[in-house]
Amino acid sequence: MITWGISANSHDAALAVFSDDGVEFASHAERFSGVKNDAHLNKDIVDYARQWGEPDEVVWYERPFIKTLRQIRAGQGFRFRENNVRNYLAGYEVTAPIRYVDHHLSHAAGGFYTSGFREAVVLCVDSIGEFDTLSIWRASESQGLEKQFKQTYPHSVGLWYSAMTQRIGLKPNEDEYILMGMAAYGDPNRLYHQIAKDFVKRWPDMDSPTVKFTRNLHRGCVDWRPELNSEQDLFDIAAATQKIYEDIFEYLIQYTTQFDIPNLVIAGGCALNCAANHRAYKYYNNVWIMPNPGDAGSSIGAVLAHRKQYLDFDHAYLGYNIEREFAVDEVVKELKTTGICGVANGRAEFGPRALGNRSLLADPRGADVKSRVNRIKQRQQFRPFAPAILAEHAAEYFEGPVGPYMQFTARCKHSWRFPAITHADGTSRVQTVAASDQSNLRKLLEAWYRVTGCPMLLNTSLNIKGCPIANTWEDAKQFEKQYGVRVF
Repeated sequence: MITWGISANSHDAALAVFSDDGVEFASHAERFSGVKNDAHLNKDIVDYARQWGEPDEVVWYERPFIKTLRQIRAGQGFRFRENNVRNYLAGYEVTAPIRYVDHHLSHAAGGFYTSGFREAVVLCVDSIGEFDTLSIWRASESQGLEKQFKQTYPHSVGLWYSAMTQRIGLKPNEDEYILMGMAAYGDPNRLYHQIAKDFVKRWPDMDSPTVKFTRNLHRGCVDWRPELNSEQDLFDIAAATQKIYEDIFEYLIQYTTQFDIPNLVIAGGCALNCAANHRAYKYYNNVWIMPNPGDAGSSIGAVLAHRKQYLDFDHAYLGYNIEREFAVDEVVKELKTTGICGVANGRAEFGPRALGNRSLLADPRGADVKSRVNRIKQRQQFRPFAPAILAEHAAEYFEGPVGPYMQFTARCKHSWRFPAITHADGTSRVQTVAASDQSNLRKLLEAWYRVTGCPMLLNTSLNIKGCPIANTWEDAKQFEKQYGVRVF
């Protein structure tokens, strides 16, 4: 049986294809359309998915009727025609039977059934599903996923974080990671108490994980303290916002320890906040975050919730395939000569972060590397990059949680040697590449280490600010032509 999991018609659309053996393909729609954060499917991604056959069923990542009721409550009007999934899919000539799964259940299932755990507590934090904005689940092989707590609209940690993203002049539902990066340049204490007082009505505690806000942040908060508009003001707002989020997040983690389960799964869009995620290790030894925990990842999660099926998730290379020989020696030579090159080879990563198959790579050593790469990517100069490192060398260079999907920050022990991959607070978002990993990135890192004695490379996505990551070889060659960076 061929099953398609779909997350679409809201933001960051995605499609996953499952056979009886498991997931065969998963990709963000934006990679095929070229439209950043594309809310909708497109003919190219649907046609690519059809190479595994027509779907026998479709699993949709939320319940549109309940979503419509919430939109009415939110003052967005009656939008059921817009939410009609059958009509929506018919526009792409998809007519298979449709199953519907609760939004937060899709998140929770995507996390649990890819974790390898047979028992876990699942903490799901995002902006909004149908009505739920925060949920906690007990998950086990025998009982499946059992919801233990839910927080409902309009009180939402994710909506508040997105509203603060908009307040500092960034794009909500897209630029939250930039706020996270800006936080390292601000004073987290200057505005902490003012923001907390003005926005947070109730903090979670050991009695209840309920988080309440003083206003409906779905409508934004651009009116808050408009006089705070200097660059340093914006950095300080970002720093206080991030610190408040981390404190709320830690209180939620503390609450989950009452279930006395040794394994934690973090799910939902807020699970992409890598600067906060390390706090989970203060309370748990075993933590799992799937590499695509937001709504796009629910294209996988919806199917797993429907099937109650475990999935061996040992890599995120599930997207479009570029079948070309990977010339490791040529890449090393280019990095030695110019310091920067692109890689577009094999199957694209499923998730917001490039992990070596659609990457812009650079020698992480040297004072000018960050500015050079930021100029190419047309990003703000303050923004740092992530290191990809041979896993067996990670402890020599970093202290704290690390992993294969850039989901945690760890302190860089030699930040003065690697300024391009170190945040202003001395931390790095580390990607480890294990010896058992047979990816091209592993082969490249091994070759790079043999030649230079440096076991890591700067790894960022092969795109410029505001554009999707390159998908096809044609996309990669266009990047090469336009920005003067060789792509292999």
